[in-house]
Amino acid sequence: MDFTLEIYQKLLVSLKKNGYLFFTFEEYCNGKATGKYVILRHDVDLRAGHSVATARVEMELGIKASYFFRVIPESNQPDKIRAIVALGHEIGYHYEDLSIFGGHADKAIVHFENQLKYFRQFYPVKTICMHGSPTSKYDNRNIWKTYNYQDYGIIGEPYFDVNFDEVFYLTDTGRCWDGERYSVRDKVNSSFQQSFHSTVELIEAAKTGTLPAKIMITTHPQRWTNSLREWALEFVFQNLKNIVKRLIVRP
Repeated sequence: MDFTLEIYQKLLVSLKKNGYLFFTFEEYCNGKATGKYVILRHDVDLRAGHSVATARVEMELGIKASYFFRVIPESNQPDKIRAIVALGHEIGYHYEDLSIFGGHADKAIVHFENQLKYFRQFYPVKTICMHGSPTSKYDNRNIWKTYNYQDYGIIGEPYFDVNFDEVFYLTDTGRCWDGERYSVRDKVNSSFQQSFHSTVELIEAAKTGTLPAKIMITTHPQRWTNSLREWALEFVFQNLKNIVKRLIVRP
């Protein structure tokens, strides 16, 4: 089965064995990513406990990753955040302030600043990443048409600060690696033409050396579990979500 912790571990091991170094997004923004590398990013949308599980897998392999937390209770769980920081990982803010405040940028920026202060209790947050908010008409990135995140000590936002013509973008949106048709906003403009559906295909591509040398991998840890019950629930829920998202993104 795909989307288990075992196959996630196999993916990381395969990348390591084939010469990839792993960096957090913060390290990338600070110019530390060199050679063949993976920027490893996690969007903690739901089930924060699953993020602790992936963080342990990474720590055991000597890998650091970036975990972006939302403000909602299913994501924002202080004990889980502390556990992930203790395992050596980066914490960032998965912001959705513009959607929360119905497009009112003045209210959204106050909320953003307060939440940034909150998450900085756990880690000196330097990076942020927008939440796609697929059911909202507001693109959370548009807050930066009025304000500048650098004014808040932020050094990077992936959708603004990564050149995706140089860095190959992989995301498990839609519970597959080629789910752009299900994505409302988690997509990038890129010159890369490669496409992979399953994690097994990614592992094989790493083994055969057909993956690009610079990669950003984004996962949603809620999808990755060894629990058959939780795996089945996520499978059913995601398939239903994909139907709705297809309707939203349809031209």
